[in-house]
Amino acid sequence: MSAGGRTGVNVRRLTPTEWPRAFPVIAQLRALDEAEFLQRARRQAHTGYELVGAFEGDVLIGVMGMRPVHTLARGAHLHIDDLVVDANARGSGAGRALMDYAEADAQAREMTAVFLDAHPDAVPFYERQNFALHRAPSMRKLISR
Repeated sequence: MSAGGRTGVNVRRLTPTEWPRAFPVIAQLRALDEAEFLQRARRQAHTGYELVGAFEGDVLIGVMGMRPVHTLARGAHLHIDDLVVDANARGSGAGRALMDYAEADAQAREMTAVFLDAHPDAVPFYERQNFALHRAPSMRKLISR
């Protein structure tokens, strides 16, 4: 899938053998070493998690992790767990291309929405993609081991 009229940026699902290529980009968002990243991605893949890459030529410049979800509160929707564009490629259209891909994928699956958790600095980007802040706050409680 091309980037909605943007030349040079192409988006596609990554095969599991390509996941190590995604690590340098994901590492700009998540504080994980490569082994932990791959272990978590493989574990999540059992419940539908996929990695999608944005490419300029053969260079991977953006990565998105997404998964189909069905809940009582939200119905069938696509959840974006991770979206990051390499710092040197920001402004290239890769982020928008990844978002377009997610929306098209959700529509193809007959889902009702796309949800994500946004870093506060990224909220303006998502708002430009017509996302709105959701009224339900995310909360967590860490469980000690």
